[in-house]
Amino acid sequence: MKVLRHFFDDNRKWADNVKKSDPDFFLKLSKQQTPEYLWIGCSDSRVPANQLVGKLPGELFVHRNIANVVVHSDLNCLSVIQFAVEVLKVKHIIVCGHYGCGGIQASMDNQEHGLIDNWLRHIKDVYHYHRTRINSFENDEDKFNLLCELNVVEQVSNVCHTTIVQNAWKSGYELAVHGWIYAIETGLLKDLNACITNRDEISKVHQIE
Repeated sequence: MKVLRHFFDDNRKWADNVKKSDPDFFLKLSKQQTPEYLWIGCSDSRVPANQLVGKLPGELFVHRNIANVVVHSDLNCLSVIQFAVEVLKVKHIIVCGHYGCGGIQASMDNQEHGLIDNWLRHIKDVYHYHRTRINSFENDEDKFNLLCELNVVEQVSNVCHTTIVQNAWKSGYELAVHGWIYAIETGLLKDLNACITNRDEISKVHQIE
């Protein structure tokens, strides 16, 4: 079956159910996009952004990649952040990782994984930087879980180091960057207390005058 007919059938059922609860929902949605949140998450199929926080289409602007990484040379991610901040005027940027992340796990070994190894280097850098703390744990699962958390915290910092976010703060725009992690086993989110709301909260070496 070339057209995946069941996807279209399920789509129609979903659209019909939404219209039953709000007949004008899609009409209103088509007029404008005004989300207050940018979600930067992992591409993992088990971590769907809108469903996790109970939001409808139109309420989250979403960017996803392997292991929710924010890199200063990734024009895709930077373009999303710029559009979200400067055009959509979001108030919150949420970096959300998850326990059991395959990208994080792959970065912890010394095996070859192909092209993705180039992407995983960014996570290996996080591992290297925090290796003393991570290796203080004897249990491999504890090490794994900690790196999942530390990677989120590092990506929150990377978001804040962008000229996009710092220029927004300099102009007086209220913008908060959050770090969360999701447990697939329970379906629950955890706040990593990594929220940054102004440039004074980041390292001086990364502050742009």
